[in-house]
Amino acid sequence: MNQQAPAEQTTRTVDPVRIVSSLGLTNGDFVADFGSGHGYFVIPLAQSVAPNGKVFAIDIQREKLEVTRVKAKLEHLYNVEYIQGDLEQIQGSKLKNELANLVIITNILHQAEHKEQIIKEAYRILSPHGRLAIIEWQTEETSGFGPPRDMRIAKETAMNLCTGESFSFEKEFDAGSHHYGMLFIKK
Repeated sequence: MNQQAPAEQTTRTVDPVRIVSSLGLTNGDFVADFGSGHGYFVIPLAQSVAPNGKVFAIDIQREKLEVTRVKAKLEHLYNVEYIQGDLEQIQGSKLKNELANLVIITNILHQAEHKEQIIKEAYRILSPHGRLAIIEWQTEETSGFGPPRDMRIAKETAMNLCTGESFSFEKEFDAGSHHYGMLFIKK
């Protein structure tokens, strides 16, 4: 998977603390952060599900996982598991079936060659009625941040990817001025 959108571009446009607080997570939930990068969402996710919950930070790049590990340690968060995995492969998350209550996918679908496989992997690891949060760059965005417009995924395309894999659409949520956010439930 091509990792093109630098983390600093995401930090200007997305507020992970606000988004995570809107997802209704509670102590004991298990969450998978697909394409966790430098841990931008991992820290607020781990805080939201602590002390009994767990966050699985999954990224293809070991270096990014190490950065996340350091950040979590500085915050005294020990409920994060770090997994180097290729989400475009079958069972690429390396997680058990129906383990997670929530999967969050932020700014990686537009980079993926096998987008459908990432959605199938989310479906596989989600518990019945588990939720899938998708955050991607708006196609109409013209500020100069983020990937080129022709690489971005239209909201309708993301919707079709998810509803085609037995998810039902729950709602849209505010993901910032340059992104859209959608929440789905596993049927």
